[in-house]
Amino acid sequence: MKLRVCEPPASESRKLHEKQLESVLLPDVLEKRRLDQALNAKEFAVLVGISYSTARAWFRMPGFPVFRGIVFWQDFVNWRTSQNRSKKRNESQPRSGGVTVKATGLPARAARILMEAC
Repeated sequence: MKLRVCEPPASESRKLHEKQLESVLLPDVLEKRRLDQALNAKEFAVLVGISYSTARAWFRMPGFPVFRGIVFWQDFVNWRTSQNRSKKRNESQPRSGGVTVKATGLPARAARILMEAC
């Protein structure tokens, strides 16, 4: 008995690919995640496996760990974990050299970068 793999009709397979995401390559995005580099909305959408419009909607959600249009993967993982546990995310104000850095509302990675810059 031979098994036959059924492929979706051409019209359906086109629906699975978004024009906005055509230039974003998964291997490149996986490497950025591995190196803990910031991801823009298109890269994030490809990595998570969601549509670009959904990624943009998430970037606008209150509490989502986006900073100036980018997100660090680990900040997203931490945010998602806290969402799944229904815990309120703790906000902190890191200190650097006696100077208080206002990090309220910033994702953890962005707060660390800001603290290191002071």
